[in-house]
Amino acid sequence: MSHSTEQHGQHGHDDFHPHIVPPRVLLTVFGILLVLTFLTVAVTKIDLGKLNIWIALAIAVIKAGVVGLYFMHLRYDKPFHGVILIVSLMFVALFIGIAMMDTDAYQPNLEGKPAATEAMPEGRRVGGKGRSR
Repeated sequence: MSHSTEQHGQHGHDDFHPHIVPPRVLLTVFGILLVLTFLTVAVTKIDLGKLNIWIALAIAVIKAGVVGLYFMHLRYDKPFHGVILIVSLMFVALFIGIAMMDTDAYQPNLEGKPAATEAMPEGRRVGGKGRSR
């Protein structure tokens, strides 16, 4: 029994169309990724408060999108696939950003405060010598 495109409809095995990406495009994408990496490092040097995490996540979404679109060839696939990639990356960044903002509620900033064992009196430290009997 032979396989024809009539049996498989519009989605036959001959739908695969390879494409060759010019080196100029790949080098441009590489340059964009380097600039975005430099920008990520530069943003960490500036204290913008809670905005730092959102800027870093936005840059990460752009970098992941560029990698997915060009190095994974989604740019040359159906546009819907690229949209799904970008939207899913944005949701992941949103969830990570909200989780990072929430850490202040249950993990206070301990910078500059003494450790819990140092704040306790000598006799009450866990594992300390305590009072003699």
